[in-house]
Amino acid sequence: MSDRPRLLATLEGYAVEGGLDGSGEPTTCYRATISLGRHEGPGEAEGLWRDYEQVLDLAAEVGLDGVRLGVEWARVEPHRGEVDLAALERYREVAAHARDRGLGVSVVLVDAVWPAWLGMEAWLLPWTVPHVIAHAQRVATSLDDALDHVVVFADANKLVVNGFLDQSAPPWRRGASHDAASARRQIEQIMGRLREDPTVGPRLVGATRTISLDLAAEEIARQRAAAHCQEIYVRALVKGSGPSAAPAGLLERRDGRWAVAAPAPLLDALR
Repeated sequence: MSDRPRLLATLEGYAVEGGLDGSGEPTTCYRATISLGRHEGPGEAEGLWRDYEQVLDLAAEVGLDGVRLGVEWARVEPHRGEVDLAALERYREVAAHARDRGLGVSVVLVDAVWPAWLGMEAWLLPWTVPHVIAHAQRVATSLDDALDHVVVFADANKLVVNGFLDQSAPPWRRGASHDAASARRQIEQIMGRLREDPTVGPRLVGATRTISLDLAAEEIARQRAAAHCQEIYVRALVKGSGPSAAPAGLLERRDGRWAVAAPAPLLDALR
């Protein structure tokens, strides 16, 4: 580990890409509650499935070391065993474009969502384990030399707490402490298997930290200076929309064009 952690901005696919959980589109664990009107889905989001290159060009100008790209599993494998090779190739194009702009690339495999076909209670079902491993191997192999690091779970603790303890995300459970403990064990089992995997293991990132852009610039600078980790993730490059949107973004679309939205003091704190 170098003395200076890499600073990467997150691009959380579900919130920014568009084309998920709509009519005729790949579905995620949020589809049922979106259909019931419990909350809004991402809709067309920021349209980055088409326009990733535009925001990556700006990311290179902001002074970041790289980006952490969410590879949306539901898009890559919309039905069990049905892999969309064109979607994988698109993610490879995006990662390669980032590398061409001098940006490092880490990918996250499971952020806030997973494919609907895994089931709402996916992290309690043993048959989920080989599917996560297969997805990880597929992404690492497909992106190959365009990829630096793999992050399996963006925030495993948040995944469990939100889903099983405070009812703020799928599977919408509250106080299910026994099931939360079981989910944690299964997630650690997945991580253990992938640490030993010859394709994925060497690319797994070590200690990380996430910094939210809704903090004051002084606090961001303090947290960055105090972090002892391999990568720091700034949440987020683009805010996005829907249930998993970030609180703030470094970039925003203005009159049809992407521009830097962050104030100078915040950018200084990140450089």
